[in-house]
Amino acid sequence: MQELRRAIAATVKELYGLDYEPILTRPTPEFGDYATNAAMQLANEFATNPQVIAEELATKIAESDDVKSAAVAGPGFINIRLHDKALLTLMDARPQQTLKGQEILVEFGDPNPFKEMHIGHLYSYIVGESLCRLLESQGAEVERLSYHGDVGLHVAKALWGMRHNKAGDIGSYYQAGAKAYEEDVDAKSEIEVLNDQIYQKDDSIKTLYEKGKTESFEEFDKILKLLGIHTDKRYLESDSAEAGQAMVEANIGKVFEKSDGAIVYKGEQDGLHTRVFITSKGLPTYEAKDLGLAELKDKDYPKASRSIIITANEQAEYFKVMLAALAKIKPEIAGKTTHLYHGFVNLSTGKMSSRRGEVFSAQKLIDDVAAAFTQAFTGENQAIELGAIKYGFLKHRLGQDIIYNPAETVSLDGDSGPYLQYAQARARSILSRAALRHSSEGRNPKNKMDPDLRRDDKSLEDGERDLARKIGEFAELIELAASELLPSHICTYLYELSQEFNRFYEKNRVLDNPRQTIRLRLVEAYANNLKNGLELLNIEAPDKV
Repeated sequence: MQELRRAIAATVKELYGLDYEPILTRPTPEFGDYATNAAMQLANEFATNPQVIAEELATKIAESDDVKSAAVAGPGFINIRLHDKALLTLMDARPQQTLKGQEILVEFGDPNPFKEMHIGHLYSYIVGESLCRLLESQGAEVERLSYHGDVGLHVAKALWGMRHNKAGDIGSYYQAGAKAYEEDVDAKSEIEVLNDQIYQKDDSIKTLYEKGKTESFEEFDKILKLLGIHTDKRYLESDSAEAGQAMVEANIGKVFEKSDGAIVYKGEQDGLHTRVFITSKGLPTYEAKDLGLAELKDKDYPKASRSIIITANEQAEYFKVMLAALAKIKPEIAGKTTHLYHGFVNLSTGKMSSRRGEVFSAQKLIDDVAAAFTQAFTGENQAIELGAIKYGFLKHRLGQDIIYNPAETVSLDGDSGPYLQYAQARARSILSRAALRHSSEGRNPKNKMDPDLRRDDKSLEDGERDLARKIGEFAELIELAASELLPSHICTYLYELSQEFNRFYEKNRVLDNPRQTIRLRLVEAYANNLKNGLELLNIEAPDKV
């Protein structure tokens, strides 16, 4: 596609003397392989009929070595069809390294110690890892970060639970404390004292506090190891609180103001709302801690060109206010910070509530999907089960609420991770059978595909061409997904690719066919795209399932 862009840009320069960056789109196959609206854009520049410009451009574009035809359509669109050889070459295209040399921070996951990791955190981790891989595919050096609330009322509630409920786990300790805080006046008073002691780093609770925090992170790490996800650095609220409080206090009267003993940011000046940054008790809120976190990240990674934060959508308005305040204190940090949010995960039990003990934990979802797979296929396959979980989140456009159904995620009948994993394995089996046949004939003793099967054929039949065209879109889709920070683009493409292959395979015999050479090349390129695409989603693509 880059060659075609350059050819169009050179044509515009030659004909009109303008430096121009053409935009190419993918029309439906009957219209061509690419389309451009360059003529309509240039017509606005010269106040000329776009069809006249389109005819001039199309004539010159058609002279390009890779172009078979260029035809004007509608008010000035140009539909371009490539030669089959160019289409085959495009199958091997790789994404441009547009982010090479850039350091990008991605903060995701962020479960709080002293609580269980719930499915919202799981969603964030899965999306975050895929985004990191997409950015790395463009050449970026990505730092995977996480941020955890190790101070605050939830910690005090959990510590109270640990004191009064000797047998249990972190989740049950917090639930016990949360319930007591709501229903028992004495317990509420004790928890508030514990909260003060946490901020003061009181030695009397240090052992209990460290025990709870260690147990929490050990549980988090077990899940992350299972998912194949890691973080390069963990930040804690106890680290950012002091820095954030100092930033707020240093900007009273300039950015913040006092209100009823608290320190607030009047967001109405930015079309937002007022939020408290330091409470009337002198404690920093989440907002102040996030200011401190932004400063800590900047000190640790001064060369970072971008900082991306992924949370649930319920924090969208919160981050608008926090970033508006940050922009007035540290505009250079705010300017490179992007907040992304995923939707809420809906289950049959309704909205999660950690206070009421209705949290749907990450581990429970993992167990439920494994059980659904076992029930559907009478066996276990961890790679397929984990693929089902990850794809079940990633196929949804970021920001949309989703309904998660474990049984549907393991289905082989539709748009699912297992469906694509099995599709990749089936394609590999075709290649293996071809290699074995050549090996049995003494042509390929190492059981690898014979080099003859990689020859370029000059022409393609209709079904072959449609598949080759779809295979050749992959690099462009990766670039789009990385640019828009949407892993769902990869999911959509992989599913559409598998459907295109199914249509091809139903009507076109691959082995023992006069066109076996080119068809095996298509199968190999198809399987490679599935494998590489699944890897961008952090989904294993086993050759046998």
